Amino acid sequence: MLLQALSEYANRLDLPPEMYTKTRVQWFIDLDERGRLVQFTPLEGDDPKRPGRVFLAPFVGSTSNINPKLLVGSAEYVLGIPRDAAKAERVVQCHREFCALARRCAQQTFERSVEAVVHFLDQWDSKVTGLPEGFAPGDILMFRVGKTVPTELKSVQVFWAEESRGDAGKDDGPKTQCILCGKYGKVEERLPIPLKRIPGTLPKGAPLFSANEKAFESYGLHASLTAPTCRLCGERFANAANDLLAGNTTSIWIGSLAYIFWTREESDFDFRILSEPDPERVRTLIESAWKGRETAELDDNAFYATAFAANRGRVVVRDWIETTVPAAKKNLARWFQLQGLVDAYGEPGDPVSLYTLAASLYRNANTEMVARVPATLLRVALHGTAFPEWLLYQAVKRNRADQLHPRRPKAPGKTDEGKVYARMVLIKMILQSYAGEETNMEELDLTNRDPAYLCGRLFAELEQVQREAVSSKATLVDRYFGTASSAPATVFGTLLRGAQAHLAKLRKTREGAYHGIEKRLEEITAHLSEFPKTLALKQQALFSLGYYHQRAADRAAATAHSENKKHQEQEINDEGGL
Repeated sequence: MLLQALSEYANRLDLPPEMYTKTRVQWFIDLDERGRLVQFTPLEGDDPKRPGRVFLAPFVGSTSNINPKLLVGSAEYVLGIPRDAAKAERVVQCHREFCALARRCAQQTFERSVEAVVHFLDQWDSKVTGLPEGFAPGDILMFRVGKTVPTELKSVQVFWAEESRGDAGKDDGPKTQCILCGKYGKVEERLPIPLKRIPGTLPKGAPLFSANEKAFESYGLHASLTAPTCRLCGERFANAANDLLAGNTTSIWIGSLAYIFWTREESDFDFRILSEPDPERVRTLIESAWKGRETAELDDNAFYATAFAANRGRVVVRDWIETTVPAAKKNLARWFQLQGLVDAYGEPGDPVSLYTLAASLYRNANTEMVARVPATLLRVALHGTAFPEWLLYQAVKRNRADQLHPRRPKAPGKTDEGKVYARMVLIKMILQSYAGEETNMEELDLTNRDPAYLCGRLFAELEQVQREAVSSKATLVDRYFGTASSAPATVFGTLLRGAQAHLAKLRKTREGAYHGIEKRLEEITAHLSEFPKTLALKQQALFSLGYYHQRAADRAAATAHSENKKHQEQEINDEGGL
């Protein structure tokens, strides 16, 4: 189904001629109509880091054999100039094959510009004709005869299609039924167009499917014959995939995965909202899905998403998602609605990208993240399915490792606070999806009597007591978070007794802070008849949420108190001035 959907998408593209691809060319070899050299013309593009200009040019699949392209190539093929003296003999053969291909093209197309190129090649002698300054043997060259670029001529393109397919006087190669178009004929032993920009693959790209060991072969079929496709179909789905991978609105990268998105019919919805969740766009999406403001959209307009990854030089399909555009929009609205959570200071938090959610589960996401995590998150986002429990386990385990506390900044102004917030958003999403989406978990819930939630709140207040009373680098969180969040009964008695000395100090030095904390402690403990001996996975997550909510509420209250105090002082100063 993936290949079929990509082939359908190709119908909407302005596809290049058969076996043509975008090629960065550094030099034009300018000739007159008789094939005499006019000059070597350097080409400049819009990328200063990559010299040359991009053209659609003949293309050949990756191979170690001598395999020239038509009228375009490196100086080794076009001019017979080796990059390595040790390979001079091979370069001579490369140049000979290049010239023979150009001669066949001239004989079959009768194009004067191609005949001019053949004349130039027959007369070319690098020892006689000097090369321009800045020229390198690895540069790519293309011919121009007057104002005509021969590779842009229709007859030349038809010749190259037949030549590369093996239709020009050759009848070799396997034949069977193409799995896409269903026609019987020659199929490709190796896919003609590689997929590019997949993390972990070479710049030249990698095939979508291929078998290089007997263990991967089926019914004796090797290489790309395991899924036989004809040349045209192979080019179509590969060009379609590369177009989607190159599009800003049709692809995102999450760790080692490259995701592409597309629809069967044209749709104006931008699925970059998963990687760049602008708050205003998210708000509009939620309103359109839940308040009947959705724009007109065909109910059966199919939406597709697939994840590509690299595996030893090949492309692997990690996930395939098929749904409808309206369903995907509604599920995305649910996804972002579940994200609703106050930030660390009690203000409404911003939506979080899919990558940031996945990265929050790791100390170093660049080296540790496995493809399973982002793939699962995306499937939940687009299909609206339940979160797997192992994802909650990952989040809780990371909380215990980090003590749900931003580490010391590695550089000025840089902390892990954003990662902590993202992980708490993910925990909240999972818990709320389990409890029912109507449940309020966005901010401190004073009506929540769950012992795990209350223990988390109490732990936050005991930490606040210590912070207000003494200046200590090692807080309760650093020493006791793991035990308190999994076996509260073993530590909370000790923590409450230890807090009495800090409370006594606060009563003498900061009476206002003392009364505020004491009131909150009494309100929380009044609903705790006993401390749980152990907390299960979901309860540990709820402990973390209670702790986070209480800390955010305390920060918000402190900020409001400080601002109110400044306002009162300003009013007094203004009255004194009068």
